[in-house]
Amino acid sequence: MRIILIAAASALASSIAMAQDQSQPAQSGPQNPAVQTQSGNNASAPVSGANSFTRGEAMSRIKAKGYANVSNLAKDNNGVWRGTAQKGGQTVQISVDYQGNVNPQ
Repeated sequence: MRIILIAAASALASSIAMAQDQSQPAQSGPQNPAVQTQSGNNASAPVSGANSFTRGEAMSRIKAKGYANVSNLAKDNNGVWRGTAQKGGQTVQISVDYQGNVNPQ
């Protein structure tokens, strides 16, 4: 019985070592940052994800992009803040995703 357990443990350790050798290396850094830091959007459409922005922070980001009269701002099931806003005399649907991207719909 003891010999069988030792053989089984040895076989398991070998298979784990081979599996680790064949895996891809970890990325050196995030390819999709949590918060965009450039002046442009990271995405042309809202990105789903856990959104930590408060309603006030989302509203501030929308206003910083030149929109006014932000209303009906609510977070949807995908973590995207959605509402309406005005810009250039037009009322549009607007969104803020977890990266801080502001996108008119």
